[in-house]
Amino acid sequence: MIQEKTAPHAALLLRVSLGVLFLAHGLLKVFVFTPSGTVGFFESLGLPGFLAYLTIIAEVGGGAALILGVFTRLVSLALVPVLIGSIIFAHADTGWLFSNEGGGWEFPAFWAVAMVVQALLGDGPYALNPKTLFSRHS
Repeated sequence: MIQEKTAPHAALLLRVSLGVLFLAHGLLKVFVFTPSGTVGFFESLGLPGFLAYLTIIAEVGGGAALILGVFTRLVSLALVPVLIGSIIFAHADTGWLFSNEGGGWEFPAFWAVAMVVQALLGDGPYALNPKTLFSRHS
């Protein structure tokens, strides 16, 4: 049974925590690994370098959008391929546990499922959802 009083707050907590995780991962690629270092890593995996920039934009922009609650369902689903890509190209060969060298694949797999859950739940309270911001109340 869904607790109607607490479910919206659960959606808010999930949305903000997922947003913070994405923002942190994107900013890690900007300020620690650097964009050029991230490009080099992507190329070492056999991926085109420009995907590193798209990933940084997706993680930083998507993380901020989730924190603010802007297009939460769409952003949540749009970030799932980023996580699946990280599983396939960066973590599949490193085993199950994320504590393995190179990080395993269970964390990004769980994260992808959590993004689908967020898409199903929606914004929760305190979202800057354009649809509700600009709707007329009678």
